[in-house]
Amino acid sequence: MSERVGTTGETYASQSAGRSATEDYGLRAGVLGPIETLAQSVSAMAPSTSASLTIPLVFALAGNATWFVYLLATGATLMVGFCVSRFARLSASPGSLYSYTAETLPPFFGVLAAWSLLLAYLGTGASVAGGALYYANLLSLQFFHWAPPALPTLAVVCSAAAWVAYRDVKLSAELMLWIEVVSVGLVVIVLALMLFRYGLHFDLDQFRLKGVHVSALGPALVLAMFSFAGFESATTLGGEAREPLRTIPRAVLQCALLAGAFFMLCAYSEVLGFRGESSQLSESTSPLHLLATKAGISPLGVGIDFGAAVSMFACVLACTTAAARVLMRMARGHLLPAALERTSRRHGTPGAAIVVSAGFMFAATAVLGLRGVAGADIYDWMGSLAVFGFVTAYALVAIALPFARRAAGRHSSTVVVVSVLTVMVMILIIMFDIRSAADVYHGRIPYIYLGYIAAGLGWYAIRRKKAEVIAG
Repeated sequence: MSERVGTTGETYASQSAGRSATEDYGLRAGVLGPIETLAQSVSAMAPSTSASLTIPLVFALAGNATWFVYLLATGATLMVGFCVSRFARLSASPGSLYSYTAETLPPFFGVLAAWSLLLAYLGTGASVAGGALYYANLLSLQFFHWAPPALPTLAVVCSAAAWVAYRDVKLSAELMLWIEVVSVGLVVIVLALMLFRYGLHFDLDQFRLKGVHVSALGPALVLAMFSFAGFESATTLGGEAREPLRTIPRAVLQCALLAGAFFMLCAYSEVLGFRGESSQLSESTSPLHLLATKAGISPLGVGIDFGAAVSMFACVLACTTAAARVLMRMARGHLLPAALERTSRRHGTPGAAIVVSAGFMFAATAVLGLRGVAGADIYDWMGSLAVFGFVTAYALVAIALPFARRAAGRHSSTVVVVSVLTVMVMILIIMFDIRSAADVYHGRIPYIYLGYIAAGLGWYAIRRKKAEVIAG
């Protein structure tokens, strides 16, 4: 692979698929199997979290079309997954989407992908750290009538994630796997028992999209897309997955399909379960807990709340792991100091990059926490910012894919069509996101993102000029 951002002289056809990631990056090659690789993508999405926090937000806009919005989001995610998986069959590296773009398109696009993807993972990690704070408060108030202070709670979440990510990537993946299996399992049990109680019949209001305003579907789609954010993060394990050119593409597509089915089940069941309730789904602080009570299994509701809190930690861990490997690849591409590329000889993990990743997540949430912003709002605001990073990276990968396949002698008209459609969908999502800003805080997010990207591009220009002066 190229070691400089945007180098295009070397094609994918000439790259060695079996090159040792350990030789290149100091990571432990081949330590993660298919299930552990899949766990990285699943944990980065934190599916049980979306069932509790994101679906009510989507319902507030889409109403009876909530399940349909998730169907649309699943389709859009599968389009992105198609593009990512085709790239993942050609190349494997810790840089994931950044590497795919940088090695195919001119330097500007590689730099844009790098900073966008980094913000996406850091923003998602900060978002779910806020979610962890939200659930820590919810559970503490429920059992102890006391809310823990924000800063110590956020510090514990971020530092614990950093420690596990540094200690062992295999341990990290296995821990994330079991957390998500238990958390999602509890949700599925509650929904299954609730549906059994209501009887196996169709909720015609939902299937007819009764009372739905078409204009609300766009903004709702933006929120639903955040539920899938991070589904591609298995690509960051290109240096550590076993048989990465086979394992990673499968993990990406499997994650999109499984998550789509799970989110649609949750959306349909939650809307159905709140029929006849005095409170709206959009107003519930813990919708699955209420549904567990209606299903006659209230203790599982507590378990789901606890599982969601732990799932938030797993997502912080997954985002720390992914962001650290993007930082490694950026350092390899001379976008950042070389110190971020170094790995621990004992653990085979990028210690400095992990500390920086977790540190930024804590700093972002700590600033908001000190300003009195609630955990649920941190989850909302930082997640909205992360969407811009993900959508930009997804669009750039879709643009780059046809060029990479042509360079490798694998041109396909189908790939070109899907790539063009994917770019169009990503542009629409960005437009919906900008137009759906409901308050001054969300209205500022696009400008914050543009300022961040401008700073990243400026940093790249400065470093490139210094390198040219030294070389000259």
